[in-house]
Amino acid sequence: MSPAASVVAVVVVALASLLVGAFGLRVSRTMSDFYVASRVIGPVLNASAISGEYLSAASFLGVAGLILARGVDMLWLPVGWTAGYLLLLVFVAAPLRRSGAYTLPDFAQLRVESTHARQVASLLVVVIGMLYLIPQFQGAGLTLRTLTGAPLWVGQVVVAVIVVLNVLPGGMRSVTLVQAFHYWLKLAALLTPIFFLVGVTMTGGAPAAITRLDAVDWAEPLSGDYALYLTYSLVLATFLGTMGLPHVVVRFYTNPDGRAARRTTLVVLGLLGAFYLLPVTYGILGRIHASDLVTSGRTDSVVLELPGRIFSGMLGDLLTALIAAGAFAAFLSTSMGLVVSVAGVLSQDVLRRRTELGQGVSAFRLATLIAVGLALVLTFVSARLPVAHAVELAFAVAASTFCPMLVLGIWWRRLTAIGVMAGLAVGGSLSMTAVLATMVGVHADGMLGAILTQPAAVTVPAAFATMIGASIATRHRQPAHVAQTMVRLHAPEHLTLNRGPFNPEGHADQRPDRVTAHR
Repeated sequence: MSPAASVVAVVVVALASLLVGAFGLRVSRTMSDFYVASRVIGPVLNASAISGEYLSAASFLGVAGLILARGVDMLWLPVGWTAGYLLLLVFVAAPLRRSGAYTLPDFAQLRVESTHARQVASLLVVVIGMLYLIPQFQGAGLTLRTLTGAPLWVGQVVVAVIVVLNVLPGGMRSVTLVQAFHYWLKLAALLTPIFFLVGVTMTGGAPAAITRLDAVDWAEPLSGDYALYLTYSLVLATFLGTMGLPHVVVRFYTNPDGRAARRTTLVVLGLLGAFYLLPVTYGILGRIHASDLVTSGRTDSVVLELPGRIFSGMLGDLLTALIAAGAFAAFLSTSMGLVVSVAGVLSQDVLRRRTELGQGVSAFRLATLIAVGLALVLTFVSARLPVAHAVELAFAVAASTFCPMLVLGIWWRRLTAIGVMAGLAVGGSLSMTAVLATMVGVHADGMLGAILTQPAAVTVPAAFATMIGASIATRHRQPAHVAQTMVRLHAPEHLTLNRGPFNPEGHADQRPDRVTAHR
């Protein structure tokens, strides 16, 4: 592909993103606009935004590369990432919206009435957000270098600047419109070349692959060492991790009510299901036409390289430019969602306490700059570390921390602040150990190596057990307003009931900052 076509594709996506985000800027004035778009986003628009945010570079480029390299076992990734929304629909979506919270730390304080639990949740939001954000910046640098030959830092800085320009003026309102636009752009970017690629493959007009690989292991599931454990652990992480990702959960706060949140989730299931058919197809086509990428270790570039390998001249350049535009949109939309979720926590739980900015728009904007700046610095520092797998492990961290807190907090009234903090600490520390071991290159043999690769099958049960056990041990310290909180979470909004006084804009004054007895 010619560098000129790549540059044009990236510039067009960047300018279009800024233009779409400008519509949200016109109506973003209040704190509620910046945090949750004043809770007026309808199901279709919100589902498009959620899908645009959720489909990161790991989905757009990584799934096809993994299927090309490792075969049918990797089909669990798109299945799990989609099915996670089914569990979110059943257990979390509507009660979470009814909570009235802006962030996951808001929910933690609402449910167990403890500022200490809130602080632990805030720390985990930042950690998970950075685990996800750093690979987005790194991936943008690698993609732009592959397409244009530019240095790594160029793509990283470009994404950071565009994210800031979208989030800083308009907050969640601007981000919602941009992410919805990005979903349909990414769908078109993968769908259009597929018609050409499949057509040429079926008619036999495509060039043969440079090398051929043995297809036995590729097509045979559960063929490696500890394959059964690794598969079940991956399924557990992807199925349960989705509901614990802060940038995913925060989007459900933007719906008008719990019913709209459920409808949004149903639409998301359809949009994700349609999208994930495409990377799988690219992986299979890559096995046919670009199997040499496996031996060269460049499987993540299969989506970008396929059109140029099969079509020469302008058609190949145009199709590759379209895919490049979709890939860049993937970096932007996911990064925006992550920045909004991290900035929301920083502005409420750090700047509110450390500065005189309070919880308003100024604090959110300053937090946005801090979040992007921190992520960019960490991206430069970790340039030589293998952090790409950290995205996959972030699901294990989310499944081991916020998933137990949400499920038990919504459906089990005996949950206590001590139980939440103990569960978050155990699940977070165990899963983060696997993340750090992966990033620094620790290699272990046998079952220990399998657990470090996919820790969820160990860490998720440990987190649930700890949260339940510690809550039972401290059952005399249940939150004083637990009855009102459960009514708030489960009763339809149109019913006139006592739901308690919780208000996220003044949370510190609405519920006690200590756990009191409730018998």
